[in-house]
Amino acid sequence: MGRRRSSPLNKMFGWIRKQSMKMKAFMAVTTMVCSLVSLKLFVKNHSYFFVAAEAIHALGIMVLIYKLTTQKTCSGLSLKTQQLTAIFLAVRIYCSFIFEADIHTVLDSLTLLSTLWVIYMIHFKLKPTYIKELDNLPLYYVVIPCAILALFIHPLTAHFRLNRMLWAFGVYAESVSVLPQLHLMQNAKMVEPFTAHYVFALGIARFLGCAYWIIRVIESGGTYLYLIGAGYIWLLIMLLAEIVQTFILADFCYYYVKSVMEGQLLMSLSSPV
Repeated sequence: MGRRRSSPLNKMFGWIRKQSMKMKAFMAVTTMVCSLVSLKLFVKNHSYFFVAAEAIHALGIMVLIYKLTTQKTCSGLSLKTQQLTAIFLAVRIYCSFIFEADIHTVLDSLTLLSTLWVIYMIHFKLKPTYIKELDNLPLYYVVIPCAILALFIHPLTAHFRLNRMLWAFGVYAESVSVLPQLHLMQNAKMVEPFTAHYVFALGIARFLGCAYWIIRVIESGGTYLYLIGAGYIWLLIMLLAEIVQTFILADFCYYYVKSVMEGQLLMSLSSPV
């Protein structure tokens, strides 16, 4: 055990933990930039990022299903995050059929079905193990701002305005859907392994989605943001939503990797995520 505690990885995490918030932020940004450069150099078809992101999200849901079926408990899971996930997936599937049905529609449909099953298990079968007191972030705190933002900022395409607003709402709702889960974990101060795996999968999925848009902007020299037909304000806000969710999950992913490297079964959250 002593050798594990004195390993180079643990020393590195110890050194990072002692740094100032500015230094930690600088290292996080540097790591993301290096990851973006690597993805740009080694992945030629960047549309694969979205496919990979949706597949990883689906894998995270599979982890939750395994937890619910084997451990018979939903302790540590946020019902509200699952409800938000079902909402934005349903909206995105509808928009996919309207705009262009493809592999993304199939993956989203499978993920939606899995998410609905998780909601059913939490709400009915495993309700005694659901800690409602900790899952206390009101849904309207995130749904109403997303709806208002979608009302005024949405893509400018040839489709009906309602469909365009729904598309925008789905993007905004997805960017904040993990907030109830993070709020629950912060209230509990402890994260169970399967819940941690699920949230980490969300973090990786959101980073890949964010990477797609950033690389797209870089490759176009920034002109992609100002395409008249797409509405530059919408593109800017959509990119901002992706970046916000990525940074929301970045701190959690740090603690997750740290806990895995230290061989811990439970994650302790002594600071806000």
